[in-house]
Amino acid sequence: MARPSGHASSCRWRPVYRSRTRPAGWASNGASYGVGAIAFANTVWPDWQIARGLVAHRSFPPAVAVHLVKLACERPDQLGRSLSQWDCCELARALERHGIVEHISPATVRRILVHHKLKPWRHHLWLSPNTPRDAEFSARVSDVVSLYTRRLRKHERVICVDEKTSLQPRPRLHATRPALPGRPNQVEHEYRRDGALNLFAGFDTRTGRVYGQCYARKRQREFIAFLEYLDAEIPAKVTSIQLICDNARPHHGKQVHEWLQSHPRFVLHFTPVHCSWLNQVEQWFSILQRKRLRIVDFASKVDLQTKLMQFIAEWNEVAHPFNWTTKSVAKVMANAVSAAA
Repeated sequence: MARPSGHASSCRWRPVYRSRTRPAGWASNGASYGVGAIAFANTVWPDWQIARGLVAHRSFPPAVAVHLVKLACERPDQLGRSLSQWDCCELARALERHGIVEHISPATVRRILVHHKLKPWRHHLWLSPNTPRDAEFSARVSDVVSLYTRRLRKHERVICVDEKTSLQPRPRLHATRPALPGRPNQVEHEYRRDGALNLFAGFDTRTGRVYGQCYARKRQREFIAFLEYLDAEIPAKVTSIQLICDNARPHHGKQVHEWLQSHPRFVLHFTPVHCSWLNQVEQWFSILQRKRLRIVDFASKVDLQTKLMQFIAEWNEVAHPFNWTTKSVAKVMANAVSAAA
């Protein structure tokens, strides 16, 4: 076949070789968008078969990339589009709609965006610099970290407390099937609503033991009931119980303060705002979610509560603490100090 002329220099052709080796006279064009694309060398056209139905990859002027990058760096809502974020298909349509190009494929859009290190289809959460990171912030972080790392006396306990809310039993219309060779667990898609529970849990930072109770609601009343439960479970010889909590409203109410005044061995410590991850019970909640709540299929709220209490009892048989290393603590404190400065 004769070598094409005229537009051959602006098009790239995909040859189909009869051997696995690259024939002489062909070179890799590293400047093209396609990785490893085959380009013509300035030699005689080799006698190799050309695949039928080839579509020449179009090249676009730099102005197209500039317009694409500009679009990708703007919120779709501000451009009159009802989209939460851009993807390659929507960006390709936008370029065509604006008359920038007659046609461009989503794959080409992705290659251009990758070249500019743009991924507008992804998102990360961030915290505004206006959020206070002052001396109080640093003091709270330091207080919590100290409770995690310092040596406790025999009469002291440090317990992280929080609630896992709105746990639904969701009984399925058909029983969940166990895994078989070549088949995973099968969970019926249809389920019946049957209310929800709130799990109040406390995690002992030195032993890993978990204290748990379920309640229908999450109020000061239920939080005080859980404190009463802790008061009954923890031996009287433990005269100092340091509780680490987040800033939820039920932990700050007037009724809670009155209860604490009549139970002096309980002292509450609060994590800074937006730092609930400092509470170690959140790590245990993650374990609970993966091991017990990944498949949600319980006959009723009573069954759900029974299974949660069973999981806690089985955990306590092999309980272990979450050790905060000196390196991780130093990193947290360095960030807290620099943010407060």
